[in-house]
Amino acid sequence: MMRPVHSPWAWISALLMSALIMGDPDLRGQKKGSSLGNQACQEYRNRQQTGSGHQVESRQDDKVDRDNESRILNGRDCEPQTQPWQAALFLKPESLFCGAVLVHPQWVLTAAHCQKPSYVVLLGRYHLHGFEAGQKILRGIQSFPHPNYTRPAHSNDLMLIKLNQKVLDTKGIKPINISTQAPTAGAECLVSGWGTTSSPQVHYPQVLQCLDIKILSQEACQKAYPGEINSSMFCAGDEEGRDSCQGDSGGPVVCNGTLQGLVSWGDVPCGKPNRPGVYTNLYPFNKWIKDTIKNN
Repeated sequence: MMRPVHSPWAWISALLMSALIMGDPDLRGQKKGSSLGNQACQEYRNRQQTGSGHQVESRQDDKVDRDNESRILNGRDCEPQTQPWQAALFLKPESLFCGAVLVHPQWVLTAAHCQKPSYVVLLGRYHLHGFEAGQKILRGIQSFPHPNYTRPAHSNDLMLIKLNQKVLDTKGIKPINISTQAPTAGAECLVSGWGTTSSPQVHYPQVLQCLDIKILSQEACQKAYPGEINSSMFCAGDEEGRDSCQGDSGGPVVCNGTLQGLVSWGDVPCGKPNRPGVYTNLYPFNKWIKDTIKNN
């Protein structure tokens, strides 16, 4: 998971850089990879090879912002290589900002609110700090947010990112199929990510975290968030102290071995009673996902 920067000057520099990038109002719509993507990939590889640098969270600030409200509390360390579809999105070597999911040898799926001008995409990782055998460090060359994504409500909160090359299946890297069925209330699922493990205090774990969650009925979801829930969302969790949280956005919700949803938004602080996590319901978007990949 992301680790805190121990040097105050390094922390300030990382925060200012991420604020400049995230504050750009023009970073919307389809984006193609630029030289920044290549440079970021090389910088990340250099840091990994030399063992220097720390991962820090890429947040604008601590204000209430749904883009910053998705993380795992009171989960457990995932078993290594049990979530081979898990991906991490970096802006720079020190800026992990979202999770993602490998759904095709050359495509990852994430939340639309995670859109940036370029991405470093890590696959086959368990720790985010240091080098790991079998890892892949790739570049996102093109992103496709859903055309009906809306802010700040986060309706239709999904986005495809095309990678600069295809990956081969290994024990630690493998795509996951998207569910062809609607979410079922009461279904047991698993959410994973490197987001903070405490809220409102911020603490990042060493390794990928897993959390078992239960899907709620749409009625219960709408009761928790009156007027804010539609068919592109579902709620899960609703158990005090157990929730996805900041840094997990765009990560997978897996039910019965298929990808049912993505971490999208929730309340602040995370893990509040009767305020479950809200996830993108991928079932209605199967055709859009397949068509976008096929046509690009």
